[in-house]
Amino acid sequence: MAFWCCFYAAGVIGTLAVYGVLQERLMTIPYGGKLFTVSTFLVFSNRVFNCAYAYGMMVINKEEKVNQAPIWKYMVISFSNVAATTCQYEALKYVSFPVQMLGKSFKMMPVMIWGIIIRKFFTEGYGKPYALRDWMIAACVTFGVTEFLLTGSISAPTDDGGNSMYGLLLLVGFLACDGLTSTTQELLFKQHKTTKFNQILYVNACSAGTSMVALLLSNNLSSCIAFFFAHSDFALDVMILSSSAAASQYFIYAQIQEFGALVFAATMNVRQVVSIIVSCIQYHHVITWLQTCGLFMVFGALFYKSYVGLQNAHVGKGEEKPLIPSKAGESDAIKPASPQEKV
Repeated sequence: MAFWCCFYAAGVIGTLAVYGVLQERLMTIPYGGKLFTVSTFLVFSNRVFNCAYAYGMMVINKEEKVNQAPIWKYMVISFSNVAATTCQYEALKYVSFPVQMLGKSFKMMPVMIWGIIIRKFFTEGYGKPYALRDWMIAACVTFGVTEFLLTGSISAPTDDGGNSMYGLLLLVGFLACDGLTSTTQELLFKQHKTTKFNQILYVNACSAGTSMVALLLSNNLSSCIAFFFAHSDFALDVMILSSSAAASQYFIYAQIQEFGALVFAATMNVRQVVSIIVSCIQYHHVITWLQTCGLFMVFGALFYKSYVGLQNAHVGKGEEKPLIPSKAGESDAIKPASPQEKV
């Protein structure tokens, strides 16, 4: 069992490390002297690969291909997901990759706030409020991220105009949209009993359609295709990026299924640390000692959260409650969000 846990963890960390390195390369390194700037095309490519993965898994599992929830609900999730992912890519034009990775850690607070809003207005009853410990962990993460932002350079290598504030605003947009995506997906699991692959397929199909429409309306589709075929190294990076994102989903769901969401959460914490270290080495980011202290505070709080959750599960208290309270008789086990917002 320990071997398979380490194997799945290595798969998650490895595939997402490749994804992170290529994500930064695609948005910050020129190809043939030209910088690719249309992040929506990368979103479209990722979603097409994710659709292929989900459909293949549905065929293997002999699942029904019909949508298990109304299409308009999948569209709501896809809009917020495309907006979140686009903000994530665009932010790399103005802030460094370590800042973007910390932004993903910072999303605890908006997810908790969205959970409170959805409990109040879209479910019966309010469920149990978040514990003081949860708020304290979120506060430590918030403080650590703030310290990192204020005590050293946060600009991307390609940003010569001092537009890092614009990049931070894009990260705020990412946090808001990604928090809405996660909580809405969880609500969909509760209301319509969707399988994870059914939801992945239809959300990604809607997201692919949304990004395609955005490319057509902005008149960028033809130029993106031309760039893709004119630069073979760019095409290869896009293919590997999308493949690694899709491949990561196998390891993500396998680890969650075999070892639980808390083990996966700890793995993702390690993944963030590894991705930041690899990015700093690969792209020569400079981090001050005060920023390092901020990193230790952020990941210390996250690892403590994972440790407490594992201890509670070990003594029989179970894992954390989901954001959306279950109806009577339903399981309170965490429903993992679709992997596209995890990467």
